[in-house]
Amino acid sequence: MSRVPIADHALLSDRHSGALVSRDGSIDWLCFSRFDAPSVFAGLLDDDAGHWSIRPAGRARVEREYVEGSMALRTTFHAQEGTLELVDAMELGRSPDPHRLGENAPHAVLRALHCTSGRVTVETLFRPRPEYGLVVPILTGNEGGITAFGGPDRLALSTPLPFDCADGEGRARFDLEAGQRVYFALRHSPLSGAVPVHCAQEEIAVALDTTIAAWREWSRIHQNYGGPWRELVQHSGRVLQALSYQPTGAIVAAATTSLPEQVGGARNWDYRYSWVRDASFTMRALWVAACPDEAGQFFEFMTAAAAHSRPRSTLQIMFGIGGEHHLSERVLPHLSGWRDSAPVRIGNGAWEQPQLDVYGELLDAAFGLRGQLGEPGPRTRAFLIALADTAAAQWQRRDNGIWEVRGEPRHFLYSKLMCWVALDRAVALARWLHAEDRVDSWTATAERIRHAVLTHGWNEQVGAFTQSFGATDLDASALMVPIIGFLPASDRRVRATVDAITERLTDAHGLVYRYRTENGADGLAGDEGTFLLCTFWLVEALAMAGRTGQAREVFERAACHVNEVGLLAEEIDPASGDQLGNFPQAFSHIGLVNAAWAIHRAEQGSTESGP
Repeated sequence: MSRVPIADHALLSDRHSGALVSRDGSIDWLCFSRFDAPSVFAGLLDDDAGHWSIRPAGRARVEREYVEGSMALRTTFHAQEGTLELVDAMELGRSPDPHRLGENAPHAVLRALHCTSGRVTVETLFRPRPEYGLVVPILTGNEGGITAFGGPDRLALSTPLPFDCADGEGRARFDLEAGQRVYFALRHSPLSGAVPVHCAQEEIAVALDTTIAAWREWSRIHQNYGGPWRELVQHSGRVLQALSYQPTGAIVAAATTSLPEQVGGARNWDYRYSWVRDASFTMRALWVAACPDEAGQFFEFMTAAAAHSRPRSTLQIMFGIGGEHHLSERVLPHLSGWRDSAPVRIGNGAWEQPQLDVYGELLDAAFGLRGQLGEPGPRTRAFLIALADTAAAQWQRRDNGIWEVRGEPRHFLYSKLMCWVALDRAVALARWLHAEDRVDSWTATAERIRHAVLTHGWNEQVGAFTQSFGATDLDASALMVPIIGFLPASDRRVRATVDAITERLTDAHGLVYRYRTENGADGLAGDEGTFLLCTFWLVEALAMAGRTGQAREVFERAACHVNEVGLLAEEIDPASGDQLGNFPQAFSHIGLVNAAWAIHRAEQGSTESGP
C-alpha cells in the first residue's frame, strides 16, 4: 500500500472529506467528516496504518473509470473465471438543489459489487486504524455487519456476509456468480455521537444511485465549457468540486498529507487546508469549468476566514477549512511515509509566514467576481480597502514568497507583482468600494512598484525576470507577468523570460520546474519534480503571445500525465515520469483548466487573461 504508485489511486468525496482507492480495490486513505480529520485508513503512508480492500482472489486485469458525469468510481476486474465490477462512492445524501451538493452527506463510503459474467471468488480485508494508525479498534461481528470501537471513532460496516474478526481486522472470502450483487456501507460517527446503524442492501443500493444521480445533475446544470479538451476541463471542474468543503466553501489544496516531492525526500507537507494564494487562480478555473456560485462561495469563505479586528503585520496566508487560523505543524514518527519518505507531517508551519502576494490574490478575485458579488456591504468594502492599503504600506518588505520557502526572506519578484495587482485592482474597483478618495495614492504606489520591478526584477545579463530582486536565478512565477496584466505578452522582456524558462527551467520532456533547488533559496535539502501548475502557466503565457501551436504542445506534454481516471498530483518525477506530491492536487487541475481556456481564447482571437 505505502509503495503503490501515487497515480494508481482515484478520489472519492462527499464534499466533506475524501478517500483514495487503489487500482486493486483498496481504500488506502480515508478521513471522515472533514478532509483534515485524523485518518481511519492511512495505508498510503504506512502499511500498518489501515486499509479496506475488495478484489478477486486471483490475478485480474483492471480497468477503471468514473461513472459518467460523477465522482463515483467503477473498477472492472477481468479475472480468469469471470468479470467483477466494483463501484465506489462517498454518499452525498439527498438534496433537491445541486448547488448544495453534499450538504446532507451522512459520512459513509458505499461499495457495490456486481459479477457481470462467469464466477469470481472475492476476498475482502477490513482493517481500520483510526487516528493515523495509532488505534487498533475492537471489531465485533453482529447481525448486519461489523462494528469497530476504539479511540475517537465509531464505525459500522454493513454487509450481509460473515466476516472472521480478530486482531483489529475482519476478513471474508465468498463467490459471486453472473448477475449476483452485494453491497457494503461504512458509516462513521464520533465517540460522542450516536452509534451508526447497519443498512439493508436495498438502502445501500438506493444511496449509491442517489449519489451518482446528484453528481450527474450538478454536472448537467453547471458545466457548460465547450472549448478544447472539454472532457479534461469538465472533469477537473468536478475534481475541484470534490475538493471543496461544502459547509464553508473552502477548497483544499489536496486531499492528502505528506506525499513527497521526491521519493525518499523530506519535502512532505500537509495540503488539507485552504490557501489565500490560490484564490484568483481558483476563481478563474471555477468560472470556466464549474459554476460561478462555487467561485462566490470560495471568495466568501476567504473573506470571512481572513476577517478579524486584531491588528496583524500581514494577512495570514492559509486557513483551516472551517476558517481556523492556528495550523501548527507536527510530525507523526510512527508512520514511515510513502516509500519511506519521512517525516509524515500534519498541520502546516507555513501558516505563520509572511507572504505579500495574498493581497493581490484576494483583490484580483474580487475584481473577477464583481459582477456576481453585487453591491458589497460595509464590512466587505472595509476589508478589501484595508488589503489595498496594507499592500501599499508593506510592498517593500522581504517575505517568504509564493513557494513558502523556509530559507531567509527575500524581495521576491512575484510578491511585488501581486502587491501591484492589489493596487491596480483596487483602483479599478474604487467606485464599487466607495474609495475614490484613495485612487491617487494607490495609483502612485502602484507606479513605484512597477518601477521597482522593472528596475530590480529584470536582469539584462540573464535576459529574464528573475526570482528575486538583484538575483540571477529563474523562477516560473515570472510567467505571471503577462497573465496578471503587468506587461503585455508581446513585450520583449516577457518574450525573453518565456524563452529563458522554456530553455533553462525545464526537464528533458519540456515540463517546468518552479526553480532550481540548488540555489538554496528554499532552505531545504534534496530536489523535487517538475511542477504541473508552472507548466500550465507556460501554456498560458505562450497562448497570450499568440504562440498557440507551441502552447498546445506544452499542454499535451503536461496533460498526458493524468492517470486513467483523469487525476493529477502536484509534480512529475523528471526521470521516471511518475506523479509526485499530494494527490489529487487542486493547483494542477486549476492550471489545466486555465491553460485550456487561455488557448481557447487565443484561438478565438483574444489575448487577454481572465473570464
